[in-house]
Amino acid sequence: MKNTIGIILTVIGLLGTIIFGIQAAQDSETFSFLGLDIGVSSANWTPVIISVILLIVGVIVMGRK
Repeated sequence: MKNTIGIILTVIGLLGTIIFGIQAAQDSETFSFLGLDIGVSSANWTPVIISVILLIVGVIVMGRK
């Protein structure tokens, strides 16, 4: 049972990290200052952080026996 829950959490965490990570990367803006490209992020990183936490918890649950 724990292994199934771990797999589900891992898959949800992985998909969320990919989807929300792409969205957050697209919400970033860059501008040039003195020849340097400076990136400014206006993205909401909370869903990415939550997805990574779910991914880590899922891997931990799968690893325990």
